[in-house]
Amino acid sequence: MKRVLRWLNHYFVFFLLVAFVITCCTMLFVSVLAWDLGITLVDENIRAAAKITFWNVALLSLIFTVIDSIRRKITVERPVKHITDAAERIVRGDFSVRIQPQGRFGTDDTFQRVIDCFNKMAEELGGVETLRTDFIANVSHEMKTPLAVMQNYGTLLQAPGLSEEKRLEYAKGVTDGSRRMADMMTNILKLNRLENQQIYPQISEFDLGEQLCECLLQYENVWEKAGIEVETHIAENIRVRADAELLSHVWSNLFSNAFNFTPAGGTVTVSLTATDHHAIVQVSDTGCGMTPEVGAHIFEKFYQGDTSHSTRGNGLGLALVKRVVDILQGEIGVESTVGKGSSFTVKIGRC
Repeated sequence: MKRVLRWLNHYFVFFLLVAFVITCCTMLFVSVLAWDLGITLVDENIRAAAKITFWNVALLSLIFTVIDSIRRKITVERPVKHITDAAERIVRGDFSVRIQPQGRFGTDDTFQRVIDCFNKMAEELGGVETLRTDFIANVSHEMKTPLAVMQNYGTLLQAPGLSEEKRLEYAKGVTDGSRRMADMMTNILKLNRLENQQIYPQISEFDLGEQLCECLLQYENVWEKAGIEVETHIAENIRVRADAELLSHVWSNLFSNAFNFTPAGGTVTVSLTATDHHAIVQVSDTGCGMTPEVGAHIFEKFYQGDTSHSTRGNGLGLALVKRVVDILQGEIGVESTVGKGSSFTVKIGRC
């Protein structure tokens, strides 16, 4: 019923438009012709001409209405239907839907721009859904591993006649598992706040060399226990304007990774240099290194080059580092060779 009323409305519009145009043109033409020929129009002729004109107007209005309906069907209703059908599929959770480009015949670029934006939106939503699924899967995996370790050690602690040495070993396993889960939850919360811009940098001026030394000394027990040699080449009096607390997370994560992936007898090197506009920090190790394929994804959340997850870590540290460096408008890059080690370079604007 609505379609019929809409069609009649279009017809009525065209009828009035055509009637007005034809009536004006006809009256003008007849008046000029009669004046030139000196003809006096009688009433019968006028009535006959009016009838013919009326039916011509009705016929032309019908033709225009049909043509306009076909035009609207092709250029408006069809692309609108494609867009609404695709939107309904997205509502149902199908983010793979894409709308084919419209033909150029009889159309303008308006719907094509809408379709391009729609396809881009669907692609972005699909990416977000994939990230959400991967995030849940990775969090579940990362939580499952320490929970299983804690459960096993907890079961072993219940064994009768357990020696003091074994009891301390199993208790340490439970503690390490709980600490790993706590670190992961802390990093998830920090990363979530950073990505949602709930953390705003508190900019201050400070000596970057002193901060690097303070962060590095926190790992003194780690490198001494693991037998790792530490080399430092830190220039003096290099000051930067940045958020000191956020930047300390960057150094802590880079140092932690370097020590975790460097075997006993290896070397971790920390250097600080400067140009006219940037302070450049480089953290290098002689660990296992990584392939270019792994390096291309190393700053993604939960990504780990060690697919067995046997290496300590949860794949969040470098994602956190990348986000902090981006917030502070710095740059970070990595160079690595399998079997020789990795080198992370961070550039921060200096005072």
